[in-house]
Order: sequence, then C-alpha cells, then structure tokens
Amino acid sequence: MQVEVERLFRAPYSVPNGLQVVDEGIWIADQITGRVALMEIESVDPDYGTTKFIRDIPSESSNTSGMAFGGGFLWLAANGDGSRWRPVRETDPKSGTSEIFKIDPKNGNTVNRYLVPGGGGVHGFEYDHVEEDVVWVTHPGRKEMSKVRLPDWTVERVYKLPRERAHGVVRMEDGIWVTFTSDRVIVMLDLDSGEELDCIEVPEPHPQPHGLSLYGEGFIYCDASSGWVAKINMML
Repeated sequence: MQVEVERLFRAPYSVPNGLQVVDEGIWIADQITGRVALMEIESVDPDYGTTKFIRDIPSESSNTSGMAFGGGFLWLAANGDGSRWRPVRETDPKSGTSEIFKIDPKNGNTVNRYLVPGGGGVHGFEYDHVEEDVVWVTHPGRKEMSKVRLPDWTVERVYKLPRERAHGVVRMEDGIWVTFTSDRVIVMLDLDSGEELDCIEVPEPHPQPHGLSLYGEGFIYCDASSGWVAKINMML
C-alpha cells in the first residue's frame, strides 16, 4: 500500500506511548507519569513544533503503553509497575502483572481496573467500535493478541501474531490493524484466520510507530522514543 508519512507535532510529554483521536482532539498518554493530555491536532506552532493544549488529567496507570477511548471512558494499558521511570506507587500493578485502567476523562479517577489476560506485559489496547462489548489487548512478550468480552472480562479468542513487539491496535469492519514497532510496519490481520491482509511500512527517517489511532482517511501515531506524533495518509 502506498502511503505518505507526515510529522505533525511533538507530544506534550517526553515519552508518549498511547494516543486516541476523539471529537474534541487527541488524547496522548505519558509513559513516565501516567498523565493524559487532550490536545488539538491541526494548530501546530511553526516555531516550536507543538500543538495547542486543551487540558490534562492524572491517572493511576503506570508505564502506560497503549490506550483507547470508548463507552465514555479512557482506557490505559499499565505495562507493569512504574519502576523503570519513577518510584513505585501503591496503585501500580503488582510485580509481574499488568492491568487495564478504566479512567474517568473528566478527572482521571479510576472507575475499574482489570488484570491483563494470561499475565505478562501489554503494549496495545483497542475499544471495539464495531462489535459491542469487546476490547483487544496485545501481548508482545507472547506474540499474541486477545479478544476480550468486557461484561465479564473473559477471553473469547487468542490470536497468534506473525511478528514481534505488537503495539497499537485499530479495529475495522474488515479486519484489525496492528502496529509492529521493531519492524516499523502496521499490518492488517484477518479476523477469522489471523493472517496478514495488508501492510503499511513506516521507514526511516520517519518516527517509529508505537500507539495508533484512526484519523480521517488514514492513521495517526506516536513515537515514544522521539516524542513525535505523525500522520499516515493513504495514497489512492
């Protein structure tokens, strides 16, 4: 697939590792502090390479790696405790576990928290807007992705992934896009077989793809390493 990659702006945090486009703008999560900022998208300052801040909230998430918005709530993927970045807090997931935090976007309060199915780490999370009461969780260490039912937090299906280091996820009517950060690709997977249907390459020197969201007719993503937010335009 032919695409055009465009740098948009630097994130308000040094390590942005999850983002989600909403009607008001774009939510961006910080891996270090657990804070989440709502930003405008298009109003980029030409001198500083930043965009306008709307507001931000704290959260109890830690080592945040992936996020989504759905059902009126923010969902943050806490990839273990925050010991890599800061002192551990009492609210961090216990050592060896990871959790998904359901967050009130008005104040950052935790509404609920869920253990990542099967244990281990998490790098991506998607709230399914096609199929009701479904979320998706990527497990990079196991090269798997879980389809999870929200009402009782049960795993409906586990997909074996074809590549390493799965990150951001976007569900579509005809499949599901998954970012594979180390390979610098975003791959469309078949929902029945799990096979690759399409592939978008994000080569150097563009920012590396981590978190992923739909944006217009293409995608928007963040790079936790460089702090950049970039746009992928589909070329017809």
